[in-house]
Amino acid sequence: QVQLVESGGGLVQAEGSLRLSCAASGRTFNTNTMGWFRQAPGKEREFVAAISWSGSSTYYTDSVKGRFTISRNNANNTVYLQMNSLKPEDTAVYYCAAGKLSAYVNKKYDYWGQGTQVTVSS
Repeated sequence: QVQLVESGGGLVQAEGSLRLSCAASGRTFNTNTMGWFRQAPGKEREFVAAISWSGSSTYYTDSVKGRFTISRNNANNTVYLQMNSLKPEDTAVYYCAAGKLSAYVNKKYDYWGQGTQVTVSS
């Protein structure tokens, strides 16, 4: 079992920045691929970014490319999402997820955090 706890969300103004953190505990050897998803009110959960175990490979949805950066520190079992140039449409609950190696391409994750709210005001 893997536990994921997100932190760092909050209220920011448009064009501002936030850094989300996701701390993993338990059987962290199962956290090969780490990802971030988000869900806005009334919308389906959508993929945001993914990172391989080594951190050498990353993938982003088009709407956040150039603005968001995913990274990880395996020494403390933490994954980050640096969000710059935030827009009101980025407002959502952001979820951290962990999965097998294959999750990097099939987006099928095994473990999920409870989410952290990000609100961007205009």
